[in-house]
Amino acid sequence: MTVRFNTVDVDGLKLFYREAGDVSRPTVLLLHGFPSASHMFRDLIPELADTYHVVAPDLPGFGMTEQPSRDQFGYNFENITHVVDRFTEVLGLDKFAGHGLLERADPGQP
Repeated sequence: MTVRFNTVDVDGLKLFYREAGDVSRPTVLLLHGFPSASHMFRDLIPELADTYHVVAPDLPGFGMTEQPSRDQFGYNFENITHVVDRFTEVLGLDKFAGHGLLERADPGQP
């Protein structure tokens, strides 16, 4: 299975991601932890790609995604969650299963 390497503009941020599998199949979104990058999924992506459409972005400041200065981008869970949300919108991922670490902007809400 071929893994494709892409970049996409997410509100002015060049975001790198790995993608594999048939886009007509269910999508699995792989989100890396800290400090890491989508590279950590390099062996898992081909294993999943026979059954799923797999997408694994590098979060802002990690891997091959742009690393804006701290005065240009607040490196906090709220902003990173917003980037991931916008990333899925830009790619047109309406339905997906996620794997990784995401924290709600308001942890007090269910």
